[in-house]
Amino acid sequence: MAWAPPSFLAGPRTEPQPIDPSAPGRRVWQRLLWWLVFPRVKQRFEPTVPGVVLIALSMGVGMAAYNSANNILFITLSLLLACLILSGVMSAINLRKVRWTLRLPPPVRAGQTATVTLDLANGKSLVPAYGLWFELRSTLRGAVTVWPERPKGLNLKARRQWWKDRIAALDRVDAQGRTAMRDRLDPHGSQQLPWSFTPDRRGLWRVELASVGSLFPFGFLRKFLSVGEVRELVVWPALVEYRRWAAGGGRPLASGNRATRAGHGADLLALRKYAPGDSHRLVHWKASARTGQLLVRQYAAESQQGYALAFDTSEACWPRAEQFELAVSLAATLAEDLFRAGQLRAVSLDAEPPCALRGLAELEEFLGRLAVVARRSSPCAPPSSTAFSRITLQPDGPRGVVALIDGQPAAQT
Repeated sequence: MAWAPPSFLAGPRTEPQPIDPSAPGRRVWQRLLWWLVFPRVKQRFEPTVPGVVLIALSMGVGMAAYNSANNILFITLSLLLACLILSGVMSAINLRKVRWTLRLPPPVRAGQTATVTLDLANGKSLVPAYGLWFELRSTLRGAVTVWPERPKGLNLKARRQWWKDRIAALDRVDAQGRTAMRDRLDPHGSQQLPWSFTPDRRGLWRVELASVGSLFPFGFLRKFLSVGEVRELVVWPALVEYRRWAAGGGRPLASGNRATRAGHGADLLALRKYAPGDSHRLVHWKASARTGQLLVRQYAAESQQGYALAFDTSEACWPRAEQFELAVSLAATLAEDLFRAGQLRAVSLDAEPPCALRGLAELEEFLGRLAVVARRSSPCAPPSSTAFSRITLQPDGPRGVVALIDGQPAAQT
């Protein structure tokens, strides 16, 4: 007869319970592993060189542990995998609740350095942020590309250079860079990171914060967040050097002398000999006594108290793209110089009526329009009427540009 244990020792028999995959603790680990293997759309992990070495070492230790059934190797494998997983988890925590905002500078000129500011704020209550870096990119928008002119003849060297210039012109004008935090970002703290680039063309530049990354804490995994925050920066035309000529009555352009034509204004233009019909009130008695002949005062016309700058963007006026870009820069330079001298009264593009310049805001608006202006495929527009001396631009030879005041040359590039 087989022996059986007493009933008080045997107790009730219980069947082994199956593992519940929906248990709270197990759900957390499943979500964590799934998030590490398949992160969100805008998030990704990339192993660094030390991370690749760690993964290769883990695979080697794992194979050795499986073949030898050595507990020490299994413990070593667990530590290596724990370091790899902890690196990804800490990188994600490091990026959590960190806010950033792009702040652009005022409009700059082509060729000048533009400094973009990145405002950072840490919304975490206890944990600081370390070692964040930011990928930024600036791209020119708008059709302002200057195409090289095709050489004539069978000069192979010139054609080869033309192809190189054309390929370079086909490339998108952009600048890329990275800025990184040098100090830690304390909880509820803020920092400002600068990033500079030099736009070499006028137009609208698209400044984009492409991604944010972190190598914290061990540097085994590189954590990325795709941001895609975009701002637009206005880049005015570049300043150019020009040679001033005498205009009108022999006064140079932008010299500070507003009047150049005789009239009935308030500013004295010159002294001249008395002519029959002149008013006796215009006689300059001291100068007449000194010279021994009757001299009268000649005043400047009120209509000449300043200039109106008119710029025509027609392809018929500017068949060469290089000359058109130079003309845009000359128009912007003359507008700024004349405004500083107090002589610019109105500006206009094409056939639109002149727009009065009452202050700096109107000048900046005109420079902003010059930043994005393009050649229009229409005949040259007739000049609009104005009470001021009109400044117009036209080509000067195959490469230069000349500025005219009422049809007379005044400045040349």
